[in-house]
Amino acid sequence: MPFRYLRDPLFLTALGLYVGNRFLIKPLVTGGFFHNHFNDLLCIPLFVPIVLYFARLCRARPHDGPPAWYEILLPLLVWSIQFELIFPQLPFWSQWVTGDPLDILWYSVGAGISSLWWRVYYQRKLATQTMD
Repeated sequence: MPFRYLRDPLFLTALGLYVGNRFLIKPLVTGGFFHNHFNDLLCIPLFVPIVLYFARLCRARPHDGPPAWYEILLPLLVWSIQFELIFPQLPFWSQWVTGDPLDILWYSVGAGISSLWWRVYYQRKLATQTMD
């Protein structure tokens, strides 16, 4: 079964959770997991399908399979370095970005859950399609 990119169930769930957290939970809660780290957990399942979709449109991604390990690991590394190490040091970005090494943990947890989800979900879908 081809990867569904912007129609992927994990992407759509992460998008819904992000919107709910951003507009419903965060305005009501100060501090804690939902205010400080929940969106970090959603980073990989939200942005990897978008990046891969545009890579596919530009023909930089030659297949429509679920994300490979390197297509998950590369954004994890780039965003961790960019948002937790580099941007907090730059005057322009530091007004919006605060470096927090704990965020990298939550990016990684989101990456692990996403990787497992995409592998199991698409293998299961492929298996049910071949049985039909």
